[in-house]
Amino acid sequence: MKTASLISILSLAFLTLACNSTHRETNSYLGEGPSIVEMRETDGKYRLFVNGEEFFVKGAGCEFGPCYRVAEHGGNSIRTWRTDDGQRTGLEVLDEAYEHGIMVMMGLDVARERHGFDYDDEVAVTAQLETFRQEVRALKDHPALLGWGIGNELNLRYTNKKVWDAVNDIARMIKEEDGNHVTTTMLAGIGRDEVAYIAEHCPDLDFLSIQMYGDVVNLEQRLSDAGYDGPYLLTEWGATGHWEVEQTEWGIPIEQTSTEKAEAIKHRYESIILADEEHCMGSYVFLWGQKQERTPTWYGFFTEAGEKTEAINVMEYLWTGQWPENMAPRMNEFFIEDKGGRYDNVYLEKNGEYTARVSVEHANASELSVRAEIMPEPSELSDGGDYEPRPRSIDGLILSVNQETIRFKAPEHEGPYRIFVYVTDQYNHAATANIPFYVR
Repeated sequence: MKTASLISILSLAFLTLACNSTHRETNSYLGEGPSIVEMRETDGKYRLFVNGEEFFVKGAGCEFGPCYRVAEHGGNSIRTWRTDDGQRTGLEVLDEAYEHGIMVMMGLDVARERHGFDYDDEVAVTAQLETFRQEVRALKDHPALLGWGIGNELNLRYTNKKVWDAVNDIARMIKEEDGNHVTTTMLAGIGRDEVAYIAEHCPDLDFLSIQMYGDVVNLEQRLSDAGYDGPYLLTEWGATGHWEVEQTEWGIPIEQTSTEKAEAIKHRYESIILADEEHCMGSYVFLWGQKQERTPTWYGFFTEAGEKTEAINVMEYLWTGQWPENMAPRMNEFFIEDKGGRYDNVYLEKNGEYTARVSVEHANASELSVRAEIMPEPSELSDGGDYEPRPRSIDGLILSVNQETIRFKAPEHEGPYRIFVYVTDQYNHAATANIPFYVR
């Protein structure tokens, strides 16, 4: 069974390579050759260099969203988690990036122990390595390629340190097959055990990448505690994580408004990322797109309808030094009359009718539009950012909406829910907020 699996994996990899090679012959960059990416220490500062020019990463993580729009707001790079997300191949991602003048930190989707992969299974580990070899061969000469991200948060709830041996084998293979691009692995936080083991067993990694959310404000202390004083990228950061916030009495995390997230992102970039001039080589904010994770609005910089939130305005300012001409609405207040807001443990009666009030700031407040929805809490919760199905909105509960009030009816069944509000302008911007409540 293992031998057959290995053959199948390799056959698929070679087929992908052949298809990619045929596609590449039609591209305008053909003959340009790969970008030469290296890490240097200059005047006590670590930096990436692309074709001899210093390259401080101003990036965002992007998979299914409008990745090219990072360039419109002053960004210079995106990162992926895999070479094919089921919607676009790595080659298509690189082509689009090239057309818009940005670089790609290409992810290799290394199997995780928490998903059942066994790093004591030498056949499976070898098969994985050979699959990545074909992926590297297919993409290594693209001029939009910045480097290789070998695995994502492989240290999250793991026990077998052989995963790092596999990571170094992949990094060494990349040096053999490619040689023009940097290699890194993305860690969930940073710990002393991982740092010590990687330092001894992973000489082919160029640097570490770190992923932190609300705790990023303690990054300097976390690095010190881990004993790491080398170069790094911050490859995921952004909104405060759902595991880091206050909860309701019934155990539901309380989400920040879009304005609170934007303010936190600005503070973290200026006080943490820009503050470490010696070791930090840039960052990828999370997420340039939209995803369901506890809510459909928690992490994405876009709404499900494709509207841009205030966090994009902030990143444009941080990347360019200039605020955009048209700003998203700012969320001031959202509460339910006589019941309270997000931090008030709101209990509602079955089928009861209530009024929520919303207050925003905007240059053209009279032209704003408001919509709302109510949905139950998700019944299937993701782990470590894995796929999570979105709860279905409940029809018929929103009775009326205007720029200041939302009249709604509570669901007829007991349980935890949220009411969401979206305030949008004529430039396709949105402010978002939600209130968790419990029907009893």
